[in-house]
Amino acid sequence: MKNKTLPRGLRNCNPGNIRQSKTRYLGEVQPSRDSAFKEFQSIDYGYRAMFVLLEHYHKACGLKSIRQIISRYAPPSENNTQAYINQVAAACFRSADEQIDIANREEMVLIVSTMSRIENGVAANVEDVLRGWNLYQRCRP
Repeated sequence: MKNKTLPRGLRNCNPGNIRQSKTRYLGEVQPSRDSAFKEFQSIDYGYRAMFVLLEHYHKACGLKSIRQIISRYAPPSENNTQAYINQVAAACFRSADEQIDIANREEMVLIVSTMSRIENGVAANVEDVLRGWNLYQRCRP
């Protein structure tokens, strides 16, 4: 049984708190025990899903900057989106409106680590994020 004291996203091995949708990700538990959020077999798969989702936003939706991506990922109806954008941009040492390099491992690991911290209230384990990146690179959608 998963530790009930962990934040919901970590209990679900879904550090990005990706909501339920028709999209299916590698390593996704079906059916999820959480009616609102996806659940993954391991934290590695949860981080991989974040990288896949951000790549989709970047390539298919044309969202190229931190501001554009976070505005879609964490809409104002549910979040303090501007604070979220500011924290991610600061972690990457860049303007929120600069285009990100979706293929740059260091940049993407910083972005996803910061998003995980915001979503869960605790610092991401960078080793977990890197394993998610490596899984994402090996198992591209």
